Amino acid sequence: MIYDSVLETVGNTPIVRLKGFVGDRPGTILCKLEYLSPGLSKKDRVAIRMIEDAERSGKLSKGQPVVEVTSGNMGIGLAIACRLKGYPFVAVISRGNSVERVKMMRAFGAEIVMVDQDPGAQKGKISRRDIELVELAAEEMVARLGAYRADQFANPSNPEVWSTDVAAEIATQLDGPVDAFADFMGTGGCFWGLSAALKRLYPSIRCYGVEPYEAPYYTKTSESLRGTHSLQGGGYSRAIRFFDEDYGKTVDGFVRVTDDEAVEAARELAAKDCVFGGFSSGANAAAAMKLLGSELAGKTVLIVAPDSGTKYLSTSLWDLPEGGSADG
Repeated sequence: MIYDSVLETVGNTPIVRLKGFVGDRPGTILCKLEYLSPGLSKKDRVAIRMIEDAERSGKLSKGQPVVEVTSGNMGIGLAIACRLKGYPFVAVISRGNSVERVKMMRAFGAEIVMVDQDPGAQKGKISRRDIELVELAAEEMVARLGAYRADQFANPSNPEVWSTDVAAEIATQLDGPVDAFADFMGTGGCFWGLSAALKRLYPSIRCYGVEPYEAPYYTKTSESLRGTHSLQGGGYSRAIRFFDEDYGKTVDGFVRVTDDEAVEAARELAAKDCVFGGFSSGANAAAAMKLLGSELAGKTVLIVAPDSGTKYLSTSLWDLPEGGSADG
């Protein structure tokens, strides 16, 4: 089959059993490889849906600029969708995010607005204040350009693509029910949309939101925490709109994951199963392993690998010793 554009190739990503990562521990982790997409992330699906829904509703006019706040993945997805559909695209991104994603957006024709981090912030660690600064810059760009703001944090097209398209894919791929679903929460679209759909498909499934250990929002704790973390693409220490709208129906609990746990898990995924994901893939895998080691021992946990590890080659994620690997 020959496609008219790469937009038609998005979706139908495979699910693999992480046998090497789980090893001889009781239980199973199934991983949907969302990084096998043209923009190397799960956000390609959402970007296309948001643009097409905006076209149908009349919110986006022919040739109108599109602006979005992004840590990189949504910006890449929108850069692809806008380039192939004929819309100028402006990505507003904090300097704390990885350079690979900025380069990919530029390669697909996006204009990039880089926003300095809050004074005293650490590069590679995004704080709540950093996100607020990016939001202010995006609002200015929308007003100046008369642009359409995709607004992935509030756009209903975001969770809808997960509750319809992705849930339908999963239902055809699995050979039976799964016991749990865990996902690192960024916009909340993937977690909220898939959790709602999976609970309809498999009523006994338990759904867990994954948060950074040092910057939780929904996990109640009295600990003194830094409030920053290295898990790019989520953990913004603020309310998630989609999550809050249907809280009681979609969430059974939370799992906190440290930077080190996410990094170790991402490296083990690569070394043992050749799944080359980023920080959030590691966070999801680490959370699933924690669940198998506690209340879900012997059960099956579903996760996604949100994006590719190639987007983090400039970060500490892949600072492996020469001649070595994650499993020694």
